[in-house]
Amino acid sequence: MESPAIDTFPFGQHIVWEPNPEWIAESNLRRFMDRHGVENYDALMHRSTEDIAWFWDAALKDLDVHFYQPYERIVDLSKGIQFPEWCVGGEMNIILNCLDKWQDGPTRDRKALVWEGEEGTVKTFTYAELNREVCKCANALRSLGLGKGDAVGLYMPMTPELCIAFLAICKIGGVVLPLFSGYGSGAVATRLNDAAAKALFTADGYKRRGKPIAMKSTADEALVDVPSVQHVIVTRHLGLHEDGPWTKGRDHWWDDLMDGQPVEAATERTRAEDVVMIIYTSGTTGRPKGAVHTHCGPTFTDQWKKQRGGQ
Repeated sequence: MESPAIDTFPFGQHIVWEPNPEWIAESNLRRFMDRHGVENYDALMHRSTEDIAWFWDAALKDLDVHFYQPYERIVDLSKGIQFPEWCVGGEMNIILNCLDKWQDGPTRDRKALVWEGEEGTVKTFTYAELNREVCKCANALRSLGLGKGDAVGLYMPMTPELCIAFLAICKIGGVVLPLFSGYGSGAVATRLNDAAAKALFTADGYKRRGKPIAMKSTADEALVDVPSVQHVIVTRHLGLHEDGPWTKGRDHWWDDLMDGQPVEAATERTRAEDVVMIIYTSGTTGRPKGAVHTHCGPTFTDQWKKQRGGQ
């Protein structure tokens, strides 16, 4: 694999380090290229853009992406290149590949998540440990009546619970709505309403540059204008607002909800094109727009709205 020429490097920057030929020869990319008879990087780039069906079919196989039901065709462009359907006829939940397939064999004891907090606290989860926590969270969500197709917001700081909640929503076939922790109540409400979210994960608060920031109060303010949200799951991160406003029947402490939940849970069997996540734009230049992701590839907002009955 040839290294990029200096005069084509982005922004004309000087290359300060290049891998030696031995490392290039042993790389996964070189292995992939040799397997498919691709001579160099430029040839790979050309073939990947001229024949996207070949490239993504080969990439999924190379990455050992598992499916419950194999796809009949990697991509259907009959509606135009701007409206692709990926993994046609296939069934796959990303949790099958993120967690489930690693539970048998030595990988289950490898590190899957390492978190270090601002104050220096470190928490580590193996694939087996992370799977147990995700299963407990998935069971907790199902106990609240949440399931396939239900949108759930994540308005949380960067904590292990954020990762666990994200994976648990995917596991039950729900739709993840990541919400930037710095958003105000209006921004949170707009995005939750757009997706007709049924639940929200949040925290009592978090630290930004050493300063404690309340989150639950901001979430409460936002939810005044979001009637679709039926449940709020709150993590105790800073120990704030233990005696603060609390909506009985709607609000749940994370620890209380997870306590006693089974450590095994079935992964919802989803179509490859079922929606798994919506990531919203900042909204600084207009109404926020949702980039819709499916279990096997991207889709578009109008398709998501059709699935929700044209809302």
